[in-house]
Amino acid sequence: MNASNHTFSTAQQTRRRAMIVPREHGAWGLLFVPLFTGFVAGAAPDYRIGSMLLFTLCAVSLFFLRTPLESLLGIGSIVARTPDERWTALAASAAFALVASVSLIVLIGKERCSALLLVGAVVACTFVAQAVLRKMRSTRMISQMVGALGLTCTAPAAYYIGTRHLERHALILWAVNWIFAGNQIHFVQLRIHAARADTFPEKFGRGKFFFMVQAALLPALAFAALSHTVAPWVIMAFVPAVFRGSLWFFRRTGPLDVKMLGWSEMKHGIAFAILLAAAFLYP
Repeated sequence: MNASNHTFSTAQQTRRRAMIVPREHGAWGLLFVPLFTGFVAGAAPDYRIGSMLLFTLCAVSLFFLRTPLESLLGIGSIVARTPDERWTALAASAAFALVASVSLIVLIGKERCSALLLVGAVVACTFVAQAVLRKMRSTRMISQMVGALGLTCTAPAAYYIGTRHLERHALILWAVNWIFAGNQIHFVQLRIHAARADTFPEKFGRGKFFFMVQAALLPALAFAALSHTVAPWVIMAFVPAVFRGSLWFFRRTGPLDVKMLGWSEMKHGIAFAILLAAAFLYP
């Protein structure tokens, strides 16, 4: 009986933790990679570490807020069903919302970063759009792309914190971070759905659209560089990801190891962050 109670208690704790802590490990990269590139690209001589830390706290709090809020609304992977679970999700939502609100009030009131309200409105819209898409069938990847649009907002926001300007470079930074996030999302979904594909015809049959996008990505970036839309070094930030995505079609692969795939994508995210930050530092 005691062992049974202990098992039940452990299961309850696991569910409650899942209603508070974000479970999508890839989403952490989608948050921190653009955050890092935005801070580096927006670095200024009078850059204040306090503003950076405050915005990071705000961004992380909002990131955590999504999980318990989705549990309360019944649109998350773990739905709060019992009164205790709903209370846990409600308390966590209130705590994260409070931290995010206080941080945002200080940034807007004391630091005069009023344009963050515009970024926040975009994030709110993406959250609503993603929630709607999750209710539809066959829209998993589209909903993830919409969610990534909101997460990568940290890039222009962090850039704005440093420069106090929400302008062309901030939007470009947002766009390239979102394109990379989309590349990762599409590749991971392809690997999962084509886990048993081994030969090129089998893989191409499952991922022809991804293959064509991979083939067009670097030429499109080269054109953007020639038209002075992006710095030439931005192209280099995408090379490792394009290489890994293209190579997969031509090599034989064994059984899918999701954990190893996650680690591999994390490494690509780190490489992208470093190369993109360097591209904005040395245009």
